[in-house]
Amino acid sequence: MDNQASLKENLDALFGNLENFLKTETVVGEPITVGETTLVPIISLSFGCGTGAGNNGDKGIAANGTGLGAAAKVTPNAVIAITGDKVNLLPISGKNNLDSLLNLVPEIVSKFKSKKSDKNKEEVKSSENSNK
Repeated sequence: MDNQASLKENLDALFGNLENFLKTETVVGEPITVGETTLVPIISLSFGCGTGAGNNGDKGIAANGTGLGAAAKVTPNAVIAITGDKVNLLPISGKNNLDSLLNLVPEIVSKFKSKKSDKNKEEVKSSENSNK
């Protein structure tokens, strides 16, 4: 196989699947509804790739090589919080902003607390039963 064909196959494999990875849901996440509040995550996506091919060049030795690499980074930037007719854009870059989000959705906090409490109760019962 020559380097040109191998390089083309590598590029086709990489870019052929990008449409599944890079779509609008990647930047504007799926809405999450908690009680009367709908949260829409906004993220940024960074993507990079590189490919290369080469050969030995000596007439007597047929050595070819190709390579391909890709990386992606997804970073949450903000959350759009919609409650009734009220819409808030909350950046996720500081503690105060996260506090604002939690104040808008108290149901989230109470659900996490109740799940943690239930889990702790189960662990206590389990350890009591194993000690008997």
